[in-house]
Amino acid sequence: MAGGDYLKDLFGLEGMTAVVIGGTGTLGGAFCDALAGAGAHVLVVGRNDEHGNERVRLIREQGGSAEYFPCNATERTELDALVTHLKATGRQANVLINGAGVNSPTPFLDISEEEWERILNVNLRGVRLACQVIGKDMIERGTKGSIINIASVSAGPPLSRVFTYSLSKAAVLSLTQNLAREWATKGIRVNALSPGFFPAEQNKKVLTPDRVENIMRHTPMARFGSPEELAGAVLLLASPTAGSYLTGHNLLVDGGFTAMTI
Repeated sequence: MAGGDYLKDLFGLEGMTAVVIGGTGTLGGAFCDALAGAGAHVLVVGRNDEHGNERVRLIREQGGSAEYFPCNATERTELDALVTHLKATGRQANVLINGAGVNSPTPFLDISEEEWERILNVNLRGVRLACQVIGKDMIERGTKGSIINIASVSAGPPLSRVFTYSLSKAAVLSLTQNLAREWATKGIRVNALSPGFFPAEQNKKVLTPDRVENIMRHTPMARFGSPEELAGAVLLLASPTAGSYLTGHNLLVDGGFTAMTI
């Protein structure tokens, strides 16, 4: 078998539809590019119309298939509308990525109720609702699907200064494993992807010069990751062929950060 055909058969997503919640962000945009490049039709889902439409334009410019769908994933009614849209257009979600996230560098004793609720609402409640609404649709339609929840290296051991964020991502890992167990016989694989340090809008406030120095000291590769370096991991987890026996797994892409001690 020719190399190109082999890789296409292994990682190709032709004829599939991928829903990327948080697709308007830096990392989410890279996920969209990777999935579209592998042949999937991508729904770029988010709340930033400008970024969403620009991502769609770039994907189409490269010959891919994509559309923007504005949606607040913390609202069940908006996720219901997304599923209705899929049905109306004759599509069904084969891949769901829960990639929306927010962060804040607040010490524990200074965390306000508003901040606590805001971070848990986006990072955890949004994942739970999307899995319930879109996952339920996958199961009811008999779709063999893949759900990828974006966690973080901060899920444990936790990082300083991102208390609520770390807690929310640890919960995402637990949710991922529980769903993987429940839905394995239903043809739905559920995995987590934990990026290391990839500079994005949500973590700019955290990446102070002293913190960057500490991160580099603790990262064997001694550099930040680039969003496109997550493409291979996403395609592995999304592919019904290459990732067919992967479920309940947390795939770390962190330049060796979690392998480091002293």
